Amino acid sequence: MSMTVGDFIVARLRAWGVKKIFGYPGDGINGVFGALRRAQEKGGDGSIQFIQARHEEMAAFMASAYAKFTGELGVCIATSGPGATHLLTGLYDAKLDHQPVLALAGQQARTALGAHYQQELDLQSLFKDVASYVETASAPPQVRHLIDRAVRTSLGGRCVSALIFPNDLQDLPYADPPRKHGAVLSGVGYSAPKIVPFEQDLRRAADVLNAGKKVAMLIGAGALNATDEVIAIAEKLGAGCAKALLGKAALPDDLPWVTGAIGLLGTPASSRMMAECDTLLMVGSGFPYSEFLPKEGRARGVQIDLQPNMLSIRYPMEVNLVGDARETLKALLPLLQEKSDRSWRQTVESHVRESWKTLENRAGQKANPVNPQRVTWELSPRLPDRAIITSDSGSCANWYARDLKMRRGMSASLSGGLASMGAAVPYAIAAKFAHPDRPVIALVGDGAMQMNNMAELITVAKYWREWTNRQWIVCVFNNEDLNQVTWEQRVMEGDPKFVASQQIPNVPYHKFGELIGFKGFYVDDPEQVGPAWDEALAASVPVVLEIKTDPDVPPLPPHFTLDQARKFMSMLTKGDDREGGILRETARQVLSGVLPRDK
Repeated sequence: MSMTVGDFIVARLRAWGVKKIFGYPGDGINGVFGALRRAQEKGGDGSIQFIQARHEEMAAFMASAYAKFTGELGVCIATSGPGATHLLTGLYDAKLDHQPVLALAGQQARTALGAHYQQELDLQSLFKDVASYVETASAPPQVRHLIDRAVRTSLGGRCVSALIFPNDLQDLPYADPPRKHGAVLSGVGYSAPKIVPFEQDLRRAADVLNAGKKVAMLIGAGALNATDEVIAIAEKLGAGCAKALLGKAALPDDLPWVTGAIGLLGTPASSRMMAECDTLLMVGSGFPYSEFLPKEGRARGVQIDLQPNMLSIRYPMEVNLVGDARETLKALLPLLQEKSDRSWRQTVESHVRESWKTLENRAGQKANPVNPQRVTWELSPRLPDRAIITSDSGSCANWYARDLKMRRGMSASLSGGLASMGAAVPYAIAAKFAHPDRPVIALVGDGAMQMNNMAELITVAKYWREWTNRQWIVCVFNNEDLNQVTWEQRVMEGDPKFVASQQIPNVPYHKFGELIGFKGFYVDDPEQVGPAWDEALAASVPVVLEIKTDPDVPPLPPHFTLDQARKFMSMLTKGDDREGGILRETARQVLSGVLPRDK
């Protein structure tokens, strides 16, 4: 049988190093699926593993997470019409977190396009905002350069590309482009360049940093591969360092000058450091909330980012450096002067100690029935070496951000720029396919579980026996409330909880896990949280750990503004169905810094 266009697509992707594709089948993309089957039957280096998700959106999240956890191209595939539209949310996750992802979508036959045919959508228009490169194949010789350019665009630009293949084209015999006018010949291969600023710009940055007496650093996902360099810079400058959510794994939390998370989900130590510093060095982060950075004019700023359009968009930086974080910090280090006065560092470290004590006290306060902070606080010292942790959006992200202490060798991520619900379980699945020998733990709210994550447990049930390490745990925070939004309504809008929109059904998630062959654990006693984690981590099969948490425990920001306090009090005067619990738990959390741990 001659090579079809579908066969060529699979072979070309394999030549680019693609090993896995996440997706869902359909008649609009059947020609490529037939090629995947034929390549698999042949075996050897020409095959690509197809991972079947329960939904195309989840497949796109998996592709985004696979790119995050490997540094390689993530690939997802879907049929025409609704299959293609379902990909969008996961692709936007990749776009906003700057991940290289390629989407393959089917389309109706070329002869039917423009005829209002079934499942015919204008896919080029659909994808043109989320993808930096979007094209529809119209002839076999065109396919070669479309794949080559899409992959190279995604890898080089750390962005999304999308290719659309009409279904009648996929089964045609493949032909290389002819050597004539109007045809183009392309090739495979991309090596990331070394991107470092010019010497004079590095010196300008060094002058600013050397002049600072109170240097604060903020690092993000761009610093994930620059741990040693960040530590060396911080030590030389006597700086403290905060971590944006996507940079949580960039520095271990056992360093006494690491202040932890920043922003609404941040720590008091990070908030105080940013308020008091006179110099800010920001590395590889698009942290969105300017109000948690120094007041404009209070601090001089230096920023390093690989993408020029991310520079000086959160704080007016004096020196903006385009460069790879690791290489740029290496080049900057010899230009920096060792700070002999360590009083600022000592101040930061004292704030870090106070912050961890406050978080421990908050986690130890009584709740009804389980304090959600205790869930992550108890997990933290039990985390296995090289663990990968994923979190969903929602109130569970607060406890993930603040209470989990990262160690060297661990990885962690979530939907950052998009902050989408429903990403934790597909992220955790992709993590296992990226690193089947490493333990994986997902932290998920009950809202996200009901939205789409329960279905993806079936994906785990299908594949977990292939994984060399069987430790795969999803922890569900069951509080029967869309809790983050409930608190946003209270504090940001001054409105009481809107029960019709916020209350969700109580579902026995652990029993669903048991139903599909997992271990299921249910905890509604705070003293059993630690032992339950021990059992879950010791299990030889995937685990659903369901913990009944208290929705009235507030996800307190590191500081309240006067406006937030006014709106909170205004909300109470309007009547909230949880008013008594809110007052009780808020008082406990606010006073936890001065009260002893309440067991």
